[in-house]
Amino acid sequence: MTISWPEVEQQWLARQPDGGLNLAYQCLEHNLASGRSEQPALIWRGAAGQRHCYSYADLTAAARRFAAALHHHGIRLAERVCTLGPRRPELYIAALGTLRHGAVYAPLFSVYGPEPIRRRLELGESRVIITTRALYEERIAPIRGALPALEHIVLIDGEAPGACSWEAFCAQAEASTPTAAAAGAATLFSAAAGASAPATITTRAEYPALLHFTSGTTGPPKGVLHVHRAAAAHLVSGRLVLGLEAGTRYWCTADPGWVTGVSYGLLAPLLCGATLIVDEGGQEAARWYDILAEERIECWFTTPTALRMLRRRGAPERTYDLSALARIFSTGEPLEAALSMWCSEQLGTPARDAWWQSETGAIMTAQYGTDPVVPGRMGRPTPGIEIQLAHVDAERGEITPVSAPGETAELLIKRGWPSMFRAYLGAPQRYREAFVADWYRSGDLAQWDEAGELRFIGRADDVIKTAGHMVGPAEVEAILNHHPEVAECGVSALPDPVSGSRVAAWVVPRQPPTDPERLRHDLISYARQRLGKAVAPREVNFVEALPKTPSGKILRRELAAGATAPDPIPPPAAQSPPQSE
Repeated sequence: MTISWPEVEQQWLARQPDGGLNLAYQCLEHNLASGRSEQPALIWRGAAGQRHCYSYADLTAAARRFAAALHHHGIRLAERVCTLGPRRPELYIAALGTLRHGAVYAPLFSVYGPEPIRRRLELGESRVIITTRALYEERIAPIRGALPALEHIVLIDGEAPGACSWEAFCAQAEASTPTAAAAGAATLFSAAAGASAPATITTRAEYPALLHFTSGTTGPPKGVLHVHRAAAAHLVSGRLVLGLEAGTRYWCTADPGWVTGVSYGLLAPLLCGATLIVDEGGQEAARWYDILAEERIECWFTTPTALRMLRRRGAPERTYDLSALARIFSTGEPLEAALSMWCSEQLGTPARDAWWQSETGAIMTAQYGTDPVVPGRMGRPTPGIEIQLAHVDAERGEITPVSAPGETAELLIKRGWPSMFRAYLGAPQRYREAFVADWYRSGDLAQWDEAGELRFIGRADDVIKTAGHMVGPAEVEAILNHHPEVAECGVSALPDPVSGSRVAAWVVPRQPPTDPERLRHDLISYARQRLGKAVAPREVNFVEALPKTPSGKILRRELAAGATAPDPIPPPAAQSPPQSE
């Protein structure tokens, strides 16, 4: 489908009275003007069993209130406001209020320790952070002396020395506003407080809006900066890929500290006028089935790791009505064919892959629309996105496009889509190196298939070269994950004196194996039959869990670094001579 991004901005996004473009305005005031004031915008389910429903009017008032507090405390245009905490309404309100005020919203993972938090707050020069008392005392208080830019620490669940409560932070602004003071004490979602908030600072389309920190698994974290124009890509992908409309019951399981938890756990559904379900609880199979059934979820956005958790738990103890569930999308890591088919059999609809990165800001390829879902594919380019596979000569700035089905090359995206990142904060050279000619280099390898869909191969720096063959770890993982005894697995390379590197697998069994050696040989034989002898792993290690980033991606280098492997299975005697690929 061909679309024009200028036309999307002019015809799909609301015209703002101030002539600017602001993500929060498009998420909130636009829905009020469209008659959705009383429609549920956010339904929050607490870890202890609470359930609160907030309308678009409620959410707008709360965001205005927080924006007024930022104004009162002197937070200026483009300054950074961070959140660090669980899925609580205050984090979502802080995000919207920050954007509405014209500051930059920068979420952090709550699993980070003090040192990763310090590096990110330092890189972002953040002036405000919203968190919980426990996280403040454990992660922030020990490093506060190293963060001179950090002025305000706001706790959503109490007070502590050196920090103030959410209510106090917001009430100070109201006390200085006669209209609000006359209205009386305000609550979290007080319409009176919203009415007294200052007007939204005019933000233009290219003003900074979002700062996402990459996981930093190798080297320091990258601060990926996005602008308000990203609203166009969020809206298009929400409507045309996820199928979100006004009132669609939608649940995204992503942590609010991850880019998915912002782009598709908050912005895209609100831009589409959907009803967003937010669950504070953890990954518990019975709880998740309850939410899918009780909330009548129509579109579910999750990860392969979460789906594997459900599959590993087996059939639910009771019957759930999942008849409303029409679409499941998965992101964050490759979605193997076996998992997509399991969803079709057990949940009534197949899981669809959706590929993108922090740098792209929105989904770039997906299995969407009315096309049949082909398990094991990452789909086709989303509307408005131009993609090509190519071999890259970075020194000469040249690319050689690849179109033949089955040929592996790097996935490139044509510069200029609205949610394209605008900078790596403080690293201009690193940003320039992310592009060649007019194309963004994803660093991911893929292939076209005969039907014009993409198949993910792996990260360019993860691909294993063994005896002249190039092996993508994701391809091997997809096959092993199809085995009935495998819950999940990771694949990496180990040094080999003959072939240079050998393919090795680390497997989490569904149940502790009674005969590990027999299962090890079974898995290698299973992989050889389906992948060929040159590609299949030569050894298998059993582990209780795989090392992963906070967003769920397998840390393949840590697998290999911590290897204490058994004697490898010898290669077959009649092996074809190495061939260069």
